[in-house]
Amino acid sequence: MLFEAVAKYYEKLEGTSSRLAMIDVLSEMLKEADKDEIKKLVYMTQGVLAPPFEGVQVGIAEKFAEHAISIATGYEQAQVLQSYKKLGDLGLTAGEFAGKTKLRGLRRTKFEVTYVFDTILKIANTSGSGSQDMKIKMLVELLGASSPLEARYIMRFALGELRLGAGDATILEALSKAYTGDREFKVKLEGAYNMCGDLGKVADVLVRKGKEGIENFKVSLFNPIRPALAERLPTAEEILEKMKGKCSVESKYDGLRAQVHISKAKGRVEIFSRNLERLTPMFPEIAKAALKEVNAREAIFEGEAIAYNDATKEFRPFQETIQRKRKHGIEELSEQMPLHLFAFDLMYLDGVDYTNLPYEKRRRKLESIVEGDGTIRFSDMIIATTAKEIDKYFEQMVGNGLEGIVAKDLNSPYVAGARKFSWIKLKRSYKGELSDTVDLVIVGYYVGRGVRAEFGFGGLLTATYNEKTDIFETITRIGTGFTEANMKMFKELLDHHKSKKKPARVNAVVEPDFWVDPEFVVEVRADEITRSPMHTCGRDGGEEGYALRFPRIVSDGVRGDKKPEDATTTKEIIEMFGMQKRIRVADS
Repeated sequence: MLFEAVAKYYEKLEGTSSRLAMIDVLSEMLKEADKDEIKKLVYMTQGVLAPPFEGVQVGIAEKFAEHAISIATGYEQAQVLQSYKKLGDLGLTAGEFAGKTKLRGLRRTKFEVTYVFDTILKIANTSGSGSQDMKIKMLVELLGASSPLEARYIMRFALGELRLGAGDATILEALSKAYTGDREFKVKLEGAYNMCGDLGKVADVLVRKGKEGIENFKVSLFNPIRPALAERLPTAEEILEKMKGKCSVESKYDGLRAQVHISKAKGRVEIFSRNLERLTPMFPEIAKAALKEVNAREAIFEGEAIAYNDATKEFRPFQETIQRKRKHGIEELSEQMPLHLFAFDLMYLDGVDYTNLPYEKRRRKLESIVEGDGTIRFSDMIIATTAKEIDKYFEQMVGNGLEGIVAKDLNSPYVAGARKFSWIKLKRSYKGELSDTVDLVIVGYYVGRGVRAEFGFGGLLTATYNEKTDIFETITRIGTGFTEANMKMFKELLDHHKSKKKPARVNAVVEPDFWVDPEFVVEVRADEITRSPMHTCGRDGGEEGYALRFPRIVSDGVRGDKKPEDATTTKEIIEMFGMQKRIRVADS
């Protein structure tokens, strides 16, 4: 498939605001791809070079891009920079200069999508002596032989700024329509995606093996499973009712969720985060313990990694655990502040997929293969049959400095990638406050006024994620909780992603000074959830949506452990609003 055709489809997507229309455009594009290029086309459309757990980063520096455009078209770099300042988009700048290139002697080449993808991948992977010159040469070759439209999307892809507005759910639906004739098979495709976290792999299996290949999709080692998620309820009585009178009740740790994959034969351990990024180099003590303390040839299990003082039995704050998410000084940190993994679930063991087995059997098997008294421990748990037992255990865990508890249905399978009532969390903030903290997606920001004018930043417009529609719906503007350093950081970060055009996947009636593509997640606390005509969260055709009263930023920056689709959902906000009302009735 020629990249020229792909670029035309991408242009259509940019001009489309309807999700159904986006699915139609994507479906037509995907149908044109052959089986050897479908995986790369899906990755490219996602704006990535590989699934997150492979750690391949797309994204060249802006100065590098300006230099490449200059060489490829014969203009001075200062002229390229001037255009970029005017247009605010190096993709548009690349297209503009490609259309008026001074180097007419270069032969126009019709690149195939695989060639473009592979070239950008080579640029990303090239390092060492002379690598800058090699990278420039490869990008110049692409730009110099491209049409203005091709140059626009090549440059955006190379910069990591393709941002077509098509989320994973939308691409899955388009794949379903392209290769089965309707959108209904999306449910099966999503199930396969939840088992491997690799949308390109799912597309490849669908094209090569059809529906049967997807329906028989299996868990595989070193392809991380998208994690099961918990629902919320405000009282022990409601939890027990959902669990039909009996459940496991476990400690809820405020750490980093970690999925561990082990192959003893290969001597290999990999650890993945909740958003499927590779964490292995950051957790050396856990990786070492997995080979020593787990009695299995192959296994996939998960737990919560947290800084823990074994001598005092003290759990350290999340801010100390999160320090591990960096590239340098890990060995020193692991000695000063060792992490423990509190394991709670087993998904795969010695060739057998455990995700379809009841939780009680998975937990029992996990406890039989892990020693449990070393670096890897088990999450504390009880079996409860009364609300009084749940409440007592809850108070005990909070007294120990933990967040709260998670109740689990003993008969439920592992529900990968979904939020179901088979797991229900009860946190301190549900007991006495009207709402828990929520994770919201930045979709816009406001410039500073008054005392904030010097920072150029006045606040954020944020949104929830609607899983049904694959759309982000605004819920609140946030103007408090920012430090001076905070404001500078947000201004610098968001200036690289701002636009005057509303992103296709954002539903809003309020308008910020600048829109931002849904990419960054922040943790927010508020006094309560209210109804409001100002926001679209949960509006669903009505005049009022949901909003937050007195919202404020909790953390110092964006949440690096969550993707936009991992943010608090519209469904959760509606449920929390109902919980809020029930708490008021109970307290009155």
